[in-house]
Amino acid sequence: MPASRQIASDLGVSRNTVTGALSQLIAEGFLVARPGSGTFVAAGFERHQPEAVNWQQQPQLPGLSHYGTALAAKAMPEVHVQLPFTLGIPDLRAFPLSVWNRVQRQQQDRLHLLGYDGYQGYAPLREALADYLRVSRQVQCHADQIVITQGAQQAISLCAQVLLDPGDPVLVENPGYVGARRALQAHAAALTPVDVDHRGLQPAQLPAASAAKIMYITPTHHYPLGGIMSAPDRLELLDWAARTGTWLIEDDYDSEFHFHGHPIAALQGMAAQTPVLYLGSFSKTLFPALRLGYLVLPEPLVGSFLHAKRHMDGESPLLQQATVAQFVQEGHFQRHLRRMRVRYREKWEHLSALIASELDGLATPVAESAGMHLVLRIPGVNDDALVRDLTDAGFGGTALSSYYVGQDRPTGLALGFANTDERQRIAGVCRLRELILSHRKS
Repeated sequence: MPASRQIASDLGVSRNTVTGALSQLIAEGFLVARPGSGTFVAAGFERHQPEAVNWQQQPQLPGLSHYGTALAAKAMPEVHVQLPFTLGIPDLRAFPLSVWNRVQRQQQDRLHLLGYDGYQGYAPLREALADYLRVSRQVQCHADQIVITQGAQQAISLCAQVLLDPGDPVLVENPGYVGARRALQAHAAALTPVDVDHRGLQPAQLPAASAAKIMYITPTHHYPLGGIMSAPDRLELLDWAARTGTWLIEDDYDSEFHFHGHPIAALQGMAAQTPVLYLGSFSKTLFPALRLGYLVLPEPLVGSFLHAKRHMDGESPLLQQATVAQFVQEGHFQRHLRRMRVRYREKWEHLSALIASELDGLATPVAESAGMHLVLRIPGVNDDALVRDLTDAGFGGTALSSYYVGQDRPTGLALGFANTDERQRIAGVCRLRELILSHRKS
C-alpha cells in the first residue's frame, strides 16, 4: 500500500482519516502491517472472490420452510393507521398521562430496574395482577401462576409452542380472532372452526369426543360478534373440556368494559382446577404501545412456559412492568377503568342511535352492551371494497367476512368506537350510508 501521507494527498483528506481507516482494515484482517516494510493486502484474497447471488433466479441456497413459503405469497401488511373506528384502539385522549408520567419518573430513579429481573415477570406486577384479577375478574390464581408476556399475541404463541406438535388439531371460533389463528398456524396446528353466533359459542355444537388439544375461545365477550356465553353454557364448556381432555385458551381481551352491571366473571374461575389458560393484556385497558400481556397458567405448566419464554425472547421490559405495578397498586388502574366504562357506554349508545336512524334497512347491528367495538351485518356488498372506500374517506373498520373461515362468510363491518368523538361518529355513519348505497347500486 502507498504511504499514508501519499494516500491522504491523493484523496485530499486528512492524514488522520487515512491512518484511522488503515488501522481499521488491519484490525479486520484485510491488511497486514509489516514493521520496516509497510502495509500490504492480506494474502488469500485472490482465492476467495464470492459470487454474487442472483435473486432473480433460483439461488443455490436452501428454500423457505412451508410456513415461510406461505408467508411469502401474502401481500405485505400495510402500515397500521389509527383512523376513527379502527378496532382495538382505546380512547388515548382520556388516558391519565400526567399520573402515568409521574409514576414512571419515580420508577426511573431505581437503578435495579435498568438490569435483568426474571423470565416470569416483575414480582410486584404479578402480585398486583393476581389481586386485581381475583377481585375484578374472579380468576382463581396467585402470583406464581402468572407469566408476563409481550402482549397477548406472544401469550397465544407460547401456548401453541408448549402445548402443540405440528399437525395437532385445534378448535377455533368461527368467526374469530385472526391473530390467534395466525399464531396457531405458525406452529403448524390443524385448525377446525366451530360456528359461533350472537350468543357466543354453544357447547351443544361440540363433539362428544374430541382429539383437539386446544380450543381458543373468547367466552365473556366474543370477538368480533360480541356475544356473551351464558353461565350454564360456560359451565357446560368446562365440563366438556375436562371430559375430552382439551385445554381452553381463554382470551379476556376487553371484558372489563361491560356497561350494565359488573363485568362477566372469567371462565377460568368458575370452578376449581379448570383446564383453562387465561390471557389478557394492557393494550386496551391502558395503551397499545405498552406491549405487555399476561398468562395465568395451571401450576403444572408454569415451568415449561418459563423455559419457552426464555428461548423465545427472554424478559419483558422491566421499567414498564414496574410502572404498571405501581399504577395498579395505587388504584389509578381501577379508577381509569371505571371512567372508561362510563365513557365507552356513552359512545356505544350514541353510535347505536346513529346506526338506528341513518342505517335503518341498510345494516343490522349485532349488539351486546360491552367492549370497544360494534359489528354491523351489511348484506349485498363486498365488505373488503367497502372498507377500502371507508379508509379513503378517513375512517377505519374491518370487513366482517375477514373473521370467518370457509365459504359462507356474511358481509358487514366491525367498527371500533372507543377512539372516536361525537363529530367523527356522525360524519363516519353518514359517509358509511353513502358508501353502502353506492356499493349496492354498482
